[in-house]
Amino acid sequence: MRLPRTVLASAAVLTLASAAACGGGGGETQRPAGATALYDALPDAIKETGVIRFAGDSHPPYRIVANDGKTVTGIDKDLQDALGKALGVRTEISIVSGLPAALSGMLASRYDAFNGPVKDTAEREKQFDAIVWMVTRTSYLIPKAGSSAIKSSGDLCGKRVAGTAGSIVEDQAKRLTEWCAKQGKPQIDFIGFADTNGTILAATSGRADAAGMTESAALDVMVKQKDAFTYVTQTDEQGAGVDQLAMLVPKSSGLGPVMLDAFKEIFENGEYKKIMDRYGLQKVAVEEPRMNTAAAQ
Repeated sequence: MRLPRTVLASAAVLTLASAAACGGGGGETQRPAGATALYDALPDAIKETGVIRFAGDSHPPYRIVANDGKTVTGIDKDLQDALGKALGVRTEISIVSGLPAALSGMLASRYDAFNGPVKDTAEREKQFDAIVWMVTRTSYLIPKAGSSAIKSSGDLCGKRVAGTAGSIVEDQAKRLTEWCAKQGKPQIDFIGFADTNGTILAATSGRADAAGMTESAALDVMVKQKDAFTYVTQTDEQGAGVDQLAMLVPKSSGLGPVMLDAFKEIFENGEYKKIMDRYGLQKVAVEEPRMNTAAAQ
């Protein structure tokens, strides 16, 4: 029995529509030009969902959280958009209450990555791959309406310093207080908070004498709140050094190596430089991304 042409045409349309629905239509997770190999190297779980889930606390200028508590702008958003384009998947950020929540959330498979930027340490590398993409020094914001006696980082001895709990700032404050002890000065009283906003509020409200944070974050605050703060930076003699700051990815996920390749791509195509220039981070940029630098030291 020969079917009418109209029936055959309808069947052809349905076949084409079905093929498009199965992945031929070019949706959000379609491989971008030049990134096919990177997409193919992604873990199957991420290819199935088409999204990389980032955890992130409030940490301007890296993550600037809007009043709705969900909309995020800043360095993280720009960087993750560039990485997602290289990998051929979407990225999304869920706001969490500090570093411990981000780390535990990744280990529980609620999130795929945390951009920090967080210090690369040998201890963290036991559970996470750390992709280093910038360096920094710790700085301390001093409210101009507060203690006028703090003219240098050495003047922080005996003072109350607010910082994000579990962050690189807490490590740096411990080194600074060790330096204070060697000078015969009183130790620093470190007060831990969930995020950078909490540390700034502590300093402005008088609960702390200074707010410790990355130098890039301190500069961002000073631009946004003109004439409200001064800042001092920890020295090498006080145990600062130049710390390697990284994005963390659970080793068990298998995402680390391909994320490193995505970073290499945005270095090569100029997107990394554009982002660092956009936010005035030229001084803390690195020449190339590296992974798990602490264990090799």
